[in-house]
Amino acid sequence: MRLLKNLLLQLITLMQRYPGVLAILAFGSGIASYILVERKESLAQFIAVSLLISWLWLLIDNWLRERVERHFGLALSPNLMRFALQMVHQESLFFALPFFLAVTTWNHGQAVFTILIMICALLSLIDPLYYKKLAPRRTLFVVFHAFSLFVVLLVILPILVNLTTSQSLEAALYIAVLLSIPSLSTLMPNGHWWRFPLLVLLLSALGAGLWQLRSYVPPAALRLTGITLSQKVDYQQRKPGKSIRTLDVNQLQQGLFSWTAVKAPRGLNEKIFHVWLLNGKEVDRITLDIKGGSEQGYRAWTHKMNFPPNPVGRWQVKVVTESEQLIGLTRFTVNAATVTEVNEQLINP
Repeated sequence: MRLLKNLLLQLITLMQRYPGVLAILAFGSGIASYILVERKESLAQFIAVSLLISWLWLLIDNWLRERVERHFGLALSPNLMRFALQMVHQESLFFALPFFLAVTTWNHGQAVFTILIMICALLSLIDPLYYKKLAPRRTLFVVFHAFSLFVVLLVILPILVNLTTSQSLEAALYIAVLLSIPSLSTLMPNGHWWRFPLLVLLLSALGAGLWQLRSYVPPAALRLTGITLSQKVDYQQRKPGKSIRTLDVNQLQQGLFSWTAVKAPRGLNEKIFHVWLLNGKEVDRITLDIKGGSEQGYRAWTHKMNFPPNPVGRWQVKVVTESEQLIGLTRFTVNAATVTEVNEQLINP
């Protein structure tokens, strides 16, 4: 028992002395888990379960300290528990970061969400910022705590229970709000009872705000491996023809294929959409049902033949989930027909 107690004390001292090493290990485990998920290894599920248990452990802070003191004779100070909280934040954020880096569309608002994860990971790593700037601001700290939990849940829910991207997003919001409520007890000193419902309302408002901005949350469990616009598709090889970026009205009337390859490593059954937009306005939405898991990803296409009377302008084809989370997009431009082409159509209708 004394040996176990000494080892625990040495481990705590080591982690406090070299917090940067912990962050490196956390990020390394995130990359390793990402690779394992890609290969469908069960160890990835073990990592996800361990991470979820660490969050549940935070909920039983006081109870845990009493049991440790009773069985090991080791009194854990509140400072140690704050350090443990920092460790869980680091592990969660650096674990999730590789998943979001791999799927973020950087020329979209998704970049803001992923950059926010990177900033939070950096805050959890730098002690002066974490303890002197973030932790004393209790309301801000609870928001930080809820956001960290929300981010890691977006990754581990598809891994553990094969939820779709939309289901994971909704569940992560509910769980993050519910599991953050116990941490609000530290924000109610001197019997100010009204602060608790106020902070619950704050968390709920944060969750509702994130739901409204869900299109900017990258789908951690889905990755676009290819999107091509073409007027031909090889049905046997399941490959697109020559990629098109610019075409005129006459060429457009022949129809256009939108070929998409989406990788869902955990074998998710997901409904996605091809959303066609002209000058920023949606003109069509076509459904695709995907079943992921193959090395190349699930490959499918839509063939659009009906276009507006005046299709000239800048087009986008977005690949989105049921919850409007963007998986990827491509752009093309439609120009007006030339005078020569118009005359030929009049001569040879």
